[in-house]
Order: sequence, then structure tokens, then C-alpha cells
Amino acid sequence: MSKDKPETRAVSEGRMSAEHFGAVNTPVYRASTILYPDMAAIKANRQPYTYGRRGTPSTQSFDDAISALEGAARTVSVTSGVQAIGLAILSVCGAGDHLLMVDSCYEPSRILCDRTLKRFGIETSYYAPGDDIDPHLRPNTRAVFCEAPGSLTFEMQDIAAIAQAAHAHGASVLMDNTWATPLFFQPLKHGVDLSIQAATKYIGGHADVMLGYVAANQRHAARLHQVHGDLGLFASGDDCFLGLRGLRTLAVRLARHQETGLALARWLQGRPEVARILHPGLPSDPGHALWKRNFSGACGLFGVILKPASEAAVAAFVDGLQHFGIGYSWGGFESLIVPAHIKRTAKPFTAEGPVLRIHAGLEDAGDLIADLEQGLARMKDAS
Repeated sequence: MSKDKPETRAVSEGRMSAEHFGAVNTPVYRASTILYPDMAAIKANRQPYTYGRRGTPSTQSFDDAISALEGAARTVSVTSGVQAIGLAILSVCGAGDHLLMVDSCYEPSRILCDRTLKRFGIETSYYAPGDDIDPHLRPNTRAVFCEAPGSLTFEMQDIAAIAQAAHAHGASVLMDNTWATPLFFQPLKHGVDLSIQAATKYIGGHADVMLGYVAANQRHAARLHQVHGDLGLFASGDDCFLGLRGLRTLAVRLARHQETGLALARWLQGRPEVARILHPGLPSDPGHALWKRNFSGACGLFGVILKPASEAAVAAFVDGLQHFGIGYSWGGFESLIVPAHIKRTAKPFTAEGPVLRIHAGLEDAGDLIADLEQGLARMKDAS
């Protein structure tokens, strides 16, 4: 693995300039059929590209760059983060197996487990993010799924401790690392077997691409590649091009997202309308010590728990905001705000009032704070 810093690898890895007449960026390949020069080439099966679904230079550039960042033996790209989650699980679990899923997971992960995977004979149970997982492990537990911090409640997990316990049981460890990206946390270095990313978000960075990937350690690489191929999964050359383009500026964008996110979180923390801020980068957060020990940074996504307020009052706050769009997803250049509907199975999550999720974009932090201040004034007037 390269000794270069992650910021350098994000810029330099995955380039194929020599193969493409010196072009800095690998061009977009839109290809299905790949021609062989002769019958001997088909028999030898040594051609680097065989069929569009199994990869092109566009996908290889993206996957190679991600593998370098993740420290992975292999990366496979797919069309969304949810598809990456499903692929990772199906590469280690089958009918009759048990999956142990963190209770603070991304809601589509829960839906996938409780509906589709259940139909396929994979049983899922949930554990609270701070739990010792040993009591939750069963003889047929094949995988433990982590997400740190959780995408709505932002609770942290001790990933290395979970990996140690899971591996002692013979189970694989999967992690959704979309919040931190491989720049701020490298799951495979902490014992995770399959690192999952919704590259739609920070890696794409511009709210215009659907993309995901799974990065595997050596032990899981062959099986991941096999299942990826068996299911006919792939990402297009256009989407991998956009993902790779976004990767080149990821470090500078994340630095701005982090700075603005913490500025908004600290400002909101002092407001009388706010009960709590959910952000592991704040010293007051219960997960701050874990975050500080294991992560090298924070992104722009965090939660706000308001003091009790009516639905009309919250709507007055949100609906009039000028610089915060009301929309799902996050990780783009734009600021967003949405209500957070938290579902739990293992342990209830208590909130004093309505919960909102905020994504701090690349706008000026002062403009965003002024917008929030006006919104809180509208909320007060509507109460």
C-alpha cells in the first residue's frame, strides 16, 4: 500500500494516462461488446476487458483508486449505496444464516433486511450501537453490520472491538462508512472485512450521480467479485467517471463541509429552541471520545433535537429557509434539512422534541446561520 497521505491518493490513484494518450482523466467508456483479436485470445481468457458488465477502463480507474484509499484487495462498483449494502450482505450470508445489524442503521438497510432478505431466508436481529455484541451472537451468525456514526442519531461504535468479537465467533464484519468516507476513517484497518460506501454522496459530491461500492480485504475479495458478477451488477462508465472526478476534490470539499458543519452545530447548540445536537465532533457528544480516537475528521451531516414544538411551528422554521433545500440524500455541495423519523428495534431512542437532520453544504457559514436564525424566529412566532 502507498505511504502517501489519503489526500494525495485521492488525487493520484486510478489514473490511466499512459493508456489514453496522456489524458489526465480516464475517458468515459460506454461499452457492452468487447472484441477479441482471435480464437486463441478467447481460449486463453487473458484479455483485461471481456464484456461491458465485467468492467471497462472507466470502472477500473474508479475501483483502483478506491482500493488504494481503502487499503482493499478489491473494490467493486454498483449503482447505489443500497445496492452496495445488499451485495455486501449477500456475499457473506445465505439461507439459514443470521445477520446482526446495528439498530442505528440507514433506514433502507433495515427495510432490505426485514423484507427482502427475510424472504430469502436470512434472519436479521438488531443490537444497540453501544452494546457488547457477544450476547447477540448465535451459532448461525455469519455477519455483523456496523454504521458509525448512525445516519440519523449519529451514535458511535467501537469498530475494532466489534470486529474482534465477531471474528472470534467466525462472523464477517461489514460497515457502512458513508459519513466519514475513506479519507476520515479506513474500516479495513480496524478489522472490517467489507467496507461499504454510498459514493452518491460525498465522493460524487455534486448531487448528480448514483453510485456505490464495496471494498474487500483479501479474505473476502474473491467471493465479493463472484457474487457481484453472478448478480450482473455494475456501474456505468459515465457514473464511474463522475465518481472519480468527485474523488479528486474530496479532501478540499470535506474540509469545508466539516468546518461549516461544526460552526452550525456549535451555533445551534447555544440556541434556546434546541434541546440537543447530535454530532460526534462536539466534545459534549457521548461518542466524541471514540470519534476522536479513531476518526481523522467529520463531514457536514449532523442532527438537531428541538425542544417540544408543534408540527406547524417546525414547518414554519423549515419551509421558509432560503439556503437549505428540503430533500433526502446528502454529501453534495448544497445544504439540506429534513425531518428524521427514527425507527428502533433493540433499544428506544428518546428525543425531547422533533428531530431534524442537517447537511452543511459549501455555502458561506454566516449566510447559513443567518438563514437558520430567521427560521427559528418564524418557529417562535408560529408556536
